[in-house]
This record gives sequence, structure tokens and C-alpha cells, in this order.
Amino acid sequence: MRKIEIEYNTSRDELIMPEYGRHVQEMIQYAKSIPDLKMRQAYVEKIVDLMYIMNPQGKNVEDYRERLWKHAFQIAGYDLNGVVPPSGVIPTPEDKTKKPEKIEYPESEARFRHYGHYVQLLIKKAKDMEDGPIKQGLVASISSYMKLAYRTWNRDHYVSDEVIKADLVALSDGKLSMPSDQPIENLDPAGTAQGKRNGQPTQQQSSKQSSKKKKKTWKRK
Repeated sequence: MRKIEIEYNTSRDELIMPEYGRHVQEMIQYAKSIPDLKMRQAYVEKIVDLMYIMNPQGKNVEDYRERLWKHAFQIAGYDLNGVVPPSGVIPTPEDKTKKPEKIEYPESEARFRHYGHYVQLLIKKAKDMEDGPIKQGLVASISSYMKLAYRTWNRDHYVSDEVIKADLVALSDGKLSMPSDQPIENLDPAGTAQGKRNGQPTQQQSSKQSSKKKKKTWKRK
């Protein structure tokens, strides 16, 4: 009776990238032995196409094929002489350990992060505007929103108009300010002013007045 020898994975070469399986690894190792450079290039391109089909979940990732080429070179131990990815950049072992450049976080946003990023953008826009009533109106709106944001994230602490005005000056590098005698309007969570603005009733007050008029009209009928 002929003895059947069973080859176990423990006796095989270790999988460098298990997500692609042993067959892909063996094909890439075989590609290294192809003497004709054009055939080797074409063979590796087909392997990358196979890797692309095997992992459909990554197709929406930006530069996904470029990443597959890097994986193919990694599986080959970066020993695919004559093979060049479509990008023209040949992956190296240093690419695997390369650290991304540190992104500096703006100090102003780190210090005043409770106001949010959009406040920073609004302040930047207001700084570039010409002086006038439109700019002052925008500054007043920014101050009101800053007050709302402060109250939202610091509910246990009272916030005064002086604090908001001081933070506005700091965030704008001293280019924006509110008059010392002008109060900052309070905003409710819906973003509408509580109280009267320029002598006009708020939306909440207008709706109450409208409902009262409807009741009077109904009683007359």
C-alpha cells in the first residue's frame, strides 16, 4: 500500500500577508524566477488584478491599486527586479516603516475648541470684510453663537459677556471686537435670538401673537 504524505501548513513557508492566501504568495515567488522582464511584468500585473478581485471591499479606497502593488512587493520581499508599478514608483522596505508627517494643529483651535471649528472660519471671514454695518452685524452674530457654544459645553459655569468679548479679540488677533456697552444676545438651541432685535419681535413672540389673533377672529365668528 502506497504511503500518502500530507503536507501541513506548519512545514510550509510562513504567509507574509495571510489575507491574500498561499496561492498568491506562491505565484509572486514564481514571478521572481521568470527570466524575461516583459513576461515578468505582465505576470505580476495579472497577480495584482487577482488581488483586486479577491478584496472587493477595498475598491472604494483611494489609491487602492497602488496599495496592492505595495503589498505584492512586500510579499516578494521587495525582490521583483524589472517590475515597475503603474505609478512608476518602486516600493521599498522603508515605505512600510515610514511615518506620516506631523500635522500641526492650530493653537487657537486647541485653546478655544469649545467654540467649534466653524466659529474660527466665521471669524476669519469677518476679518477680511470691510468695516461697516454688515461686518458689525456678523461680529454680533458670531459673539452670540460663541455665547451659546460656551453655555452648551460649560452648563455648570456662568459666562459673562466680558468673557466672550475677550475671547473674540483673542481669536481674531485683536482685529474684531464688540462695543463694551453693547450686550451680547442670547441664542436658544434653535439658533434664534431670545429678546427683541432692533425693535422686532422674535419668531417665538411672533407665533404667539399670531395664535392670539386667530383665537380673537374665531370668537367673533
